[in-house]
Amino acid sequence: MENIERLFEEWLIGIGLNSSFADAAYIIANILGIAVISVFTDWFAKRIILQTIKKVVRNTKVTWDDIIVERKVFNRLSHLAPAIVIYYFIEIAFPNAPGWVGLVQRGIYIYIILITLLVIDSFVNALHEIYTQAPISKDRPIKGYVQVVQIIVYFMGVITIIAVLIGKSPGTLLAGLGALAAVLMLVFKDSILGLVAGIQLSLNKMVKIGDWISMPAHGADGDVIEITLNTVKVQNFDKTITTIPTYALVSESFSNWSGMMESDGRRIKRSLYVDIRSIHFCSKELLDKLEKVHVLSDYIKSRRKEVSEYNTSKGVDESMMANGRRLTNIGVFRRYIEEYLKNHPQINQDMTFLIRQLQATEKGVPIEIYVFSKEQRWVYFENIQSDIFDHLLAAIPEFELSIYQNPSGNDLQQFIKNKSI
Repeated sequence: MENIERLFEEWLIGIGLNSSFADAAYIIANILGIAVISVFTDWFAKRIILQTIKKVVRNTKVTWDDIIVERKVFNRLSHLAPAIVIYYFIEIAFPNAPGWVGLVQRGIYIYIILITLLVIDSFVNALHEIYTQAPISKDRPIKGYVQVVQIIVYFMGVITIIAVLIGKSPGTLLAGLGALAAVLMLVFKDSILGLVAGIQLSLNKMVKIGDWISMPAHGADGDVIEITLNTVKVQNFDKTITTIPTYALVSESFSNWSGMMESDGRRIKRSLYVDIRSIHFCSKELLDKLEKVHVLSDYIKSRRKEVSEYNTSKGVDESMMANGRRLTNIGVFRRYIEEYLKNHPQINQDMTFLIRQLQATEKGVPIEIYVFSKEQRWVYFENIQSDIFDHLLAAIPEFELSIYQNPSGNDLQQFIKNKSI
């Protein structure tokens, strides 16, 4: 290299330039030569190698390589080619300027580190996207772990860059950071808590993307759309987005409705409050009328026969309704609800089926319906539930029963009007 430099300087001096201009011309020629080589290397890497890789990827049947290309892993990797050329050629081209060469190499080294960080980041994102296409990703999201890897990579990159700038080894800097461990734990408290919570959520299968969760303390009631290192995003049913700290899902309680959505039914649990004043024994006329109800016909016939035989055997004085055994309108209505729902096509008969009377309250006697619909989807479920109670509310007067209702303004006006008359 020294011989080439001496011959080039002698040639320049020979054509009439002095030694100072010859040295400057030699430096300029070296710079131009390095620039030409680096530009050619960049063109070759992007136009030949990169395009060849893309063509090969397009012709393959698998999709994971397409994701790597789309994430620009190879595009960013191609930026290293001219930087490597400059890093090594600058020392060869300028052997007599070690200080200036060292400064340039240090800058190029930092540039290489930054490009390497971007390549690793793109590659990690590509791997995550490939993973999300696998069926297991629905049950075990790994975005939180991906973010941990990215944090570690960028942290190590920053440490390496600082080490290059101050002329120390990265290991020395990392050893010195041990004294700052407490400070780092305080700074990255949320990230550490999020990492631990993410591991617990994943291992225990507590929540996954697509689950319907409700967490009233954070105003969340909707579908999980994203699980990250620090936050879980929930799209509420009103299309607003609620962001919950990941560790809150471990430290606080929440409801996950995925079990219901994956089961064979969705629970209907609602009560009808019967006015106590409308409850009475069934008269012969009422039973004759209710016997015409298709789902009650066999029941009333068998019960009337059973009651009559019992009362006769005991010599019961039937002129007093409280004597012996009697059918009540609320009891017959409860049986009607049971038979009606047993014949309902949208009620799952294989799951819990319970029609019961609860303790009387100041609002009347509750008859609770505890069954499961075959439909889990919200809109359809609400329609089924509404249709059932529409029918029962309309049918209850046939049993000479009435639903309890707090007095309204119209009730008070009617009462005053009747009193005045």
